[in-house]
Amino acid sequence: MSKECEVTRVALDSLGCKLNRAETELLARQFADAGYRLVSPADAADVCILNTCTVTHIADSKSRHWLRLAHRRNPDARLVAVGCYAQRAPQELARIEGIGLVLGNEQKPHLLQLLEEAGYLSRPACALGGLTDTSHFGRTRALVKVQDGCGDLCSYCIVPLVRGRERSLSIEQVVAEVRHRIADGYKEVVLTGVKIGSYSYSGVNLRGLLERILAETDVGRLRLSSLQPQEISSELIALWRDNRLCRHFHLSLQSGSESVLRRMRRRYAISKYLQSVSLVRALVPEVAITTDVIIGFPGETSSGFEQSYKLCRKLGFARIHVFTYSPREGTQASRMPEQVEDRVKKQRSRIMLALADESAQKFSQKFLGKTMPVLWEKRTDGIWSGHTDNYIKVYTKSSKDLTNKILPIKLVKPFNRDGVWGVIT
Repeated sequence: MSKECEVTRVALDSLGCKLNRAETELLARQFADAGYRLVSPADAADVCILNTCTVTHIADSKSRHWLRLAHRRNPDARLVAVGCYAQRAPQELARIEGIGLVLGNEQKPHLLQLLEEAGYLSRPACALGGLTDTSHFGRTRALVKVQDGCGDLCSYCIVPLVRGRERSLSIEQVVAEVRHRIADGYKEVVLTGVKIGSYSYSGVNLRGLLERILAETDVGRLRLSSLQPQEISSELIALWRDNRLCRHFHLSLQSGSESVLRRMRRRYAISKYLQSVSLVRALVPEVAITTDVIIGFPGETSSGFEQSYKLCRKLGFARIHVFTYSPREGTQASRMPEQVEDRVKKQRSRIMLALADESAQKFSQKFLGKTMPVLWEKRTDGIWSGHTDNYIKVYTKSSKDLTNKILPIKLVKPFNRDGVWGVIT
């Protein structure tokens, strides 16, 4: 290969939320379209870029670990940190060995241009095909950003401080992106953002956006990343008469204690949460409802934790994502008295995680004997895994390449801690 045709190898990765992943997928396409070679973070690269997360101290730690590991793997590579951690604590990241650039969220959309201007990238003078490895992004479920920012200012959450005010992408932009992903071969599209239930553009809300996507694209499956209970309405849920909308709602609970919810500054009461769950289940048969729970929020008593535990058991969630409270500097909760001891947090987290496992198993096992469409995603050690539209993880064995195929599968028995075994019908 001549020198003018040498192609810069770029490794892109993200940590944290689906919104980060959606942004990273979009960046990957921009870099590939500009002629750069995308490689896996585990491979040799000339430039390594991480879209960081800072939602908890564990997320911070994972970001630092990724960057240090990238430097060890590729000591001569240019190392770039972008995103929420980079927005919150740029000087902290800049001290990591090998880091060349630290760029916040405002600079992320212009990353390609900024790296070219900084001399990190130089576009090849020739056009070469087949130089992009996007396998680590997956090719079955596309993440499409529709909204960014949040104005709720929950007392524990750093996100409004690093993501800024609420703003929505135009309907035309979202529809075009969905069409692009379908043309790329994706069978499922997930709409994501910080607070997608607040989507609003030129008088069109989330319901109107969904109507436009369903009417103007050939999307096979359309899934929402997360909603809050106060964003649920009968008008919105009525759209699920279209079976392209996945029967899966992620409704963040955070706590089953009214007093904790008030200190968290969540904008709903337990009664509203129960009402929203009942409405969804009444209008969407066989729906999966998943949730988030924060353990050990300041002032959470043993009684308050028990209320969360009992409510989660009563509601029978399909999955429970358990987070141990992590103080974030700059948030109101970090300055609250009555911080819960770490040992108590760990004990309560273990109890809730056990319930999470039990709840997931109970939900998936209700569907044993049924035949359901499964989107197959990947093969590991000869075993294929994928998901139903209501987010049951399904496993099977096949010598055929099932990647990105939606096939009817009979669910026959429990398998692993998180799913069921299926037989292709």
